[in-house]
Amino acid sequence: MAADKLISSGGPWESVIGYSRAVVAGEYVHVSGSTATVNGELQHEGDAYGQTLVALREVIAPALAQAGYTLQDVVRSRVYVANAEDMDAVSKAHGEIFGEIRPAATMLAGIKFINPKMLIEIEVDAWKRA
Repeated sequence: MAADKLISSGGPWESVIGYSRAVVAGEYVHVSGSTATVNGELQHEGDAYGQTLVALREVIAPALAQAGYTLQDVVRSRVYVANAEDMDAVSKAHGEIFGEIRPAATMLAGIKFINPKMLIEIEVDAWKRA
């Protein structure tokens, strides 16, 4: 069964690797792992807090919007952090966005990213609540 809709960021890696920024499947939207890369440029080098906010606000939120969803519809987030020392900063930024929404969440540290300047990667699942 095919997905209801594939959402692209227009990034060159989508076709090479074979993925979509987001996939709408019924009432759900699944957003691929997203970093603080905007227009091909990593934002907030060395700042995990800033990278977390950019990934959520400038990468994930627009992908959700293309499907008619918002961050308010997120029911699950998975956060991957390069350095355990950054978990407080990442948690603070995540809490600023999701403090009232309170999705199920997972946070893992010690992740090695393709670009060593990337400090975080976040994926989310959203569901249209009745």
